[in-house]
Amino acid sequence: MKFKEIQTLEKIASIIEASFVGDATFPVHGMNEIHVVEPGDIVFVDHPKYYDKALNSAATIVLINKEVDCPEGKALLISEDPFRDFNKLTKHFNPFIAASAAVSESAEIGENTVIQPNVFIGNNVKIGKNCLIHPNVTIYDDTIIGDNVTIHAGTVLGGDAFYYKNRPTGFDKLISGGNVVIEDNVDIGATCTIDKGVTASTTIKEGTKIDNQVQIGHDTIIGKKCLIASQCGIAGCTVLEDEVILWGQVGVVSGIRIGKGAVLLAQAGVSKSLKGGLVYNGTPARESRQYLKEQVVVKQLVKK
Repeated sequence: MKFKEIQTLEKIASIIEASFVGDATFPVHGMNEIHVVEPGDIVFVDHPKYYDKALNSAATIVLINKEVDCPEGKALLISEDPFRDFNKLTKHFNPFIAASAAVSESAEIGENTVIQPNVFIGNNVKIGKNCLIHPNVTIYDDTIIGDNVTIHAGTVLGGDAFYYKNRPTGFDKLISGGNVVIEDNVDIGATCTIDKGVTASTTIKEGTKIDNQVQIGHDTIIGKKCLIASQCGIAGCTVLEDEVILWGQVGVVSGIRIGKGAVLLAQAGVSKSLKGGLVYNGTPARESRQYLKEQVVVKQLVKK
């Protein structure tokens, strides 16, 4: 999430009432999760296990709960609770604005696009040309939709990320400040749910086709010309490269990559990154030929 104007380290520290290490005028361009950070971004870390990863990431400002040696060319924000203060910054720079109409006045809708009755379109949404949005679709704030996109009834674009910190008092939610991006020539079936990114974009790339009742988690990137069949569940921060096929009820864990042209047969469970160009089956997913060999052996054991 990039700020509309470049901030200073001192200004950010004052917003969250934190101390800092570095030049008071050190430039701050935005804030992001560690897997998408860029120079000028803030990243937060609140566990010693991940200190080195955060300090050595592309982020140049680290929001951390302990004063440590600051890497050259970077700055630190010292906070008792980085998770809480990351939320403060999201609220400050991207506050929730309640809707005042079913279709926001700030929404941009392209030529020849058809919006069916009972569609909700939030603030700052952009929809391209020649799209068809069927009844009861909900499109949250800041969603971007390209040209020639079809979205079927009941689908929700831009719900919050499923991201919580377990505290003694209960689960503390990480506020979502990202959005959803749907590129050109995408079809999305009925009652699908695609969550917004925490700080970046959940992206469905050009030409991908999604069946009914599919869940796609926050910050996930679906490549070009993918096919995703009904009832698949894809967790957050996952990457499907181009031309991946997921058949019905495939489940994919968070933070992995599935290579170009991979095919996951029905009900496969993906627990780690997979190479492209192969067919996979079973849980945990492995090459289909290996899976079938294993099934033959199991049948033989049962007969004995």
